[in-house]
Amino acid sequence: MFGEPDYDAIAFGAHPDDVEISMGGTVAKMTDAGNKVAVITATEAELGTRGTRQDRAQEFARAAAILKVSAFKMLNIPDGQVRSTRENQLKIITEIRTYRPRIIFVHHREARHPDHHHTSLLVQDAVFLAGLPRIETGQAPWRPYKTIYYANRYEFQPSFVVDISATFKAKMEAVGAYYSQFSGPKMAEYGTQQTAISHPAFLDHIEIRSRQYGIYIGSTYGEPFFVRENLAIENPVDLFDEKSWYTVP
Repeated sequence: MFGEPDYDAIAFGAHPDDVEISMGGTVAKMTDAGNKVAVITATEAELGTRGTRQDRAQEFARAAAILKVSAFKMLNIPDGQVRSTRENQLKIITEIRTYRPRIIFVHHREARHPDHHHTSLLVQDAVFLAGLPRIETGQAPWRPYKTIYYANRYEFQPSFVVDISATFKAKMEAVGAYYSQFSGPKMAEYGTQQTAISHPAFLDHIEIRSRQYGIYIGSTYGEPFFVRENLAIENPVDLFDEKSWYTVP
């Protein structure tokens, strides 16, 4: 109906660092495999306690280089005011039609941060609307094949878990590119006010959760994902091998 995709995936986040924290290992795994991936944030994180808008833009660029994404962009939806309005939908629709991705990643709607919750709803709405020809953006319609949700602070029963053992280092390097946000040797340059994520233990929490989901699939590190629809499987035999013995029931 719509032709061939141009990109393999877009990973949407509410703020720069959201994608890196939640699915940076998966992004790195996809780009290492030669997939074209874009990372797009709804806001520029201008309300953040630490770091300026300019700081966050520089950090976002550093993380994108580490993850080797093909494109990255911050939209100008006001931080703290993400909602599924027609104005904001058109901004997301434009990006979807520009990159024509196979799949979309975005926050799961169960989230502590209101922007994470509303970004999930906004992108979900825009994915459908992007396929309607009568919504005019000066571009051809495009509807991605699937929307996949990644975890925030709250957990869910995942539809699948990606083994990121080989790319966990890249994930943490991308997180560490946000000098203003996370514990590290350059943090003092951005002030002394502390946040939940600037505490040194937060980086440990990222690793602990990655190890948790790695255990579930018999690997060292993993990242969980959820899809709303049933997943079609051609042959269950092809999905399982001796590695399945070591997964947690």
